[in-house]
Amino acid sequence: QIQVVESGGGLVQPGGSLRLSCEVPGRQLNFYMIGWFRQAPGKEREGLSCISTTGGKNYADSVKGRFTISRDNARKTVYLQMNSLKPEDTAVYYCAANWNPRSPICTLSPQYNSWGQGTQVTVSS
Repeated sequence: QIQVVESGGGLVQPGGSLRLSCEVPGRQLNFYMIGWFRQAPGKEREGLSCISTTGGKNYADSVKGRFTISRDNARKTVYLQMNSLKPEDTAVYYCAANWNPRSPICTLSPQYNSWGQGTQVTVSS
């Protein structure tokens, strides 16, 4: 397991935007597949988006067209840009990492070895 750190959560009005960041301190980010997940109270953890080590991306239907994942290997950071936020997007958002160098594949299944502590996103007026 490695350390994974999320940041960028907060309170936003419906229709607003937030950008979440995921870092893997002390590690070469380009060797890791990264996934974003969320969990609302009383619900199962949901895979939202992932990015492979070669830049392949997947999105859940619930966020497709609204959320965008990107990676900046030089800054060792993966971003999740969230636009057109809805109250139902309210949840704790988690970043997860798996060693998977030179692979075009990433998964929205929570089969990741390393997880961050989560960052709260609240969408409310």
